[in-house]
Amino acid sequence: KLVDRLKQEPDAWRDNAMLERMVELAKVCGDIRENALVPDQVIFRHNAYWTSHFGGLYVFVDPDMTTVISDPAAPGFRRSRPWQVSYLSIRDADKVFKFLAATGRIELPRASWIESSGYLEHRAEMVVRALIRDAEPNRNLTDVDKVWLQTWIHGHTDLITKDGNFPFLNAAKREIAQYGHLKIEDVFPQQRFLVIRARPDHPDAWLTNQLISDFVPQDFVSRYVFNKPGFYRDYDGFSDAWRSHVVDVLKTTYLKDKAAFRTRLYGLTD
Repeated sequence: KLVDRLKQEPDAWRDNAMLERMVELAKVCGDIRENALVPDQVIFRHNAYWTSHFGGLYVFVDPDMTTVISDPAAPGFRRSRPWQVSYLSIRDADKVFKFLAATGRIELPRASWIESSGYLEHRAEMVVRALIRDAEPNRNLTDVDKVWLQTWIHGHTDLITKDGNFPFLNAAKREIAQYGHLKIEDVFPQQRFLVIRARPDHPDAWLTNQLISDFVPQDFVSRYVFNKPGFYRDYDGFSDAWRSHVVDVLKTTYLKDKAAFRTRLYGLTD
């Protein structure tokens, strides 16, 4: 703490009492380059984390159960302490959603946060951009704006309808505006992840948003914010034109004001 004060406070070097105290302490501990400091605690427990081992693995620790979410093809899946560990396949959107909801880690789609955040509008735009990428991976998107996107949507209603996500988000927006919430039980499991976010005040909020982004790979902005490994894995498979487009979008959205963007869209105040 004394060293921090010396570095951070411009006039700290004038405090003779503090400097004398630092000298006294230095006499006690000696040269820390030779006398290694031993911390009081050497084990630090994490109640939730992601690891790249086994192809990517999420671990959430709750009072009565530890939950592991990963690809079931991973070595050792469901082999360790099945009476203490719940194993969920990351391919099973229904079970993963129910786990997040039951443990209070997510916010369900309600007008109280949906309407002020612009969350559904953001998701809808990301869904459309992903369809453009799949249909025309080498298209130059430098001058793309909302008018151009709307024109593209009207000209590709067959692709929009077949994918289903854009019409779903529009319907969800109308239902929330009318009733104040969305009947999540009536939504297909995979699409539920389009309309939820991590509960901002939960300690696992960042990790939960990372997990959600695995179910919504179309939203490359959320992937970049919460899931850098997933984002760069996707980025490696993009065409040069799409890579340039992704960078442009990030510059004008998240990177323009990171904290404000996270607060508005995800409710996070860091």
